[in-house]
Amino acid sequence: MTTRIAVPPAETGQVRPRRRFTVAEYYAMAEAGILTEKDRVELLDGEIVVMAPIGNRHAFCVDWLNRFWILALAERAIVRIQNPVRLNESSEPEPDITLLAWRDDFYVSGHPGPQDVLLLIEVADSTVDFDRNQKLRLYARAGITEVWIVNLQDRRVETYAEPEGDQYGSIRHYGPGESVAPLSFPDIALEVERIVPA
Repeated sequence: MTTRIAVPPAETGQVRPRRRFTVAEYYAMAEAGILTEKDRVELLDGEIVVMAPIGNRHAFCVDWLNRFWILALAERAIVRIQNPVRLNESSEPEPDITLLAWRDDFYVSGHPGPQDVLLLIEVADSTVDFDRNQKLRLYARAGITEVWIVNLQDRRVETYAEPEGDQYGSIRHYGPGESVAPLSFPDIALEVERIVPA
């Protein structure tokens, strides 16, 4: 005799509930050893997201921009590389480059928040769509005034300003042969071809 087990039909179009985490829980996982420094992750809208590996062009771009901003800005802003920005209680991304309002204590008392960010830069090669859609929405919602996506695939710098809800009202693209300057430092322009090598 064969026993049959009734299997319910697959439910299409339904999204399974997800367990979202707070920043406090995220840090508790690190303290408990669940997450370590070797885990390249960031907390985005309550989800722990694995960051993409860093390729040669990505590393070059971050290093070049780091040196450029430090030399150009002196003590006008703090240049932060791949370190956390606390957007809210459920998001703490680690942008490639962040220009922060100057503070003599270099934010030792806590990670900077949206009000401290003058410019946030994501360098994107394989992650262009993710950065442009998922991350950009979080940045707009948090009120980050200006975001750049250095799009290595298309060799351009995409600038986003005037956050409105979860979108940006002002979007511009700059390619080779053009220069781009941040809103906070309009006197400092970068040549795009220096940032996005062929």
